[in-house]
Amino acid sequence: MKTKTHFFSICFLLPLFILQACGQTAKKGTSKVTSMENKISKPGNPYYSNTDTTKLIVSNAEWKKVLPEDVYDVMRNADTERPFTGKYWNTDEKGTYYCASCGNKLFRSGAKFASSCGWPSFFEQDNKKSIVYKNDNSLGMERIEALCGRCNGHLGHLFDDGPEPTGKRYCMNSIALDFIPDTK
Repeated sequence: MKTKTHFFSICFLLPLFILQACGQTAKKGTSKVTSMENKISKPGNPYYSNTDTTKLIVSNAEWKKVLPEDVYDVMRNADTERPFTGKYWNTDEKGTYYCASCGNKLFRSGAKFASSCGWPSFFEQDNKKSIVYKNDNSLGMERIEALCGRCNGHLGHLFDDGPEPTGKRYCMNSIALDFIPDTK
């Protein structure tokens, strides 16, 4: 009886040891994650580029011609989408967020966090020039408006209640963002 128990134990444990050993001897390669630049194409918008960082001076009349109406309302009229309705408020896919008007690189997904406010929130921008700020005293509130550093389009607002390491919360409208997932 004891021999049978040992036999079954070996039959059960041997495959586990083999699998464990295979996992330890497997060569671990480093996978490089990259963002797909210029993947988004907006043929009706001559100002859109995921690589060009040249500051744009474009009239609202011209933006009205090239942007969808709902994007125009948020980005040029500082409208706000309803909370919990935007496509990026509750996503955690790895990638890069760009301005929906001009394609300017704004945020990496590693800076995104769940703030429970109903809009996508980030604790830091991609670089110091990607977003610019303006005091916003509309609706009887004192806030800081976050604008695209390339086209001056309204993205959302900046608050001082975010997580470490910055303590900032970039509260953005999903409709003001385009997203390109990382590829391996």
